[in-house]
Amino acid sequence: MVFGLGKKNSKGPGRADGTQDDANTVAPAEDRHVSVSDPSDVAYDRAVHGPFDADEISTRDGYLDLGALLITPYDGLQLRLEVEERTQRVIAVTLDLAGSSLQLQAFAAPRSEGLWPEIREQIGLSVGSQSGSIEELDGMFGPELLAKLPAVAADGSRGLRVARFIGVDGPRWFLRGVLGGDAALDRDAAAPLETLFRAVVVVRGDSPLPPRDLLALRLPKDAIADATGHVPAEQPAEGQGGEPYRRGPEITQIG
Repeated sequence: MVFGLGKKNSKGPGRADGTQDDANTVAPAEDRHVSVSDPSDVAYDRAVHGPFDADEISTRDGYLDLGALLITPYDGLQLRLEVEERTQRVIAVTLDLAGSSLQLQAFAAPRSEGLWPEIREQIGLSVGSQSGSIEELDGMFGPELLAKLPAVAADGSRGLRVARFIGVDGPRWFLRGVLGGDAALDRDAAAPLETLFRAVVVVRGDSPLPPRDLLALRLPKDAIADATGHVPAEQPAEGQGGEPYRRGPEITQIG
């Protein structure tokens, strides 16, 4: 696993949704806490299939500890922490593999109701205001959104930036993922990242937080960036290497 640190100039601290492109080919090493059954053919049960709450796992050993999120290491996986320039606060983590990316953010949520229905509506309004289009899909995790935004490439050609938004409401938290690259449109390409999403453990903590506040992320303990800006993980895997992927477009914000 390889770390990279990136800057994000978001519209609000810890509230930006975005996508990333480009990655290295990699195969998952293992699924530690994910059911081998496919939940797509039944009503999705988060407590069974993930992502999980910290109280639902027996040990934190073997995870990469990013504070509010525990990530399962995989061979060759690249991970980048997005840092807001104004506050130097870590506001997102992006997992990169096999030509695709998955950006993760976890937020505080009310005890009595979930955030995902309202957030889907807000994403749709934001994308529409940028002359983009939105399509609501029925995916593995339930309702999700496919967003397409007009974009201009480096060579001046016009095209579309595509991102697939997934979300899961947990006990007093909401986990949002944004799939970019091939995984935004190709379900087969998305499968490994969906597995990673299901294996995430959210550490909500006991502190009272307003709904939609970002749960704090941090660099793993004892991690030190090298001259290239990469930070070796606590449990480095074989096949490390590759250039850090680029941050994609700001699409909308939560809150």
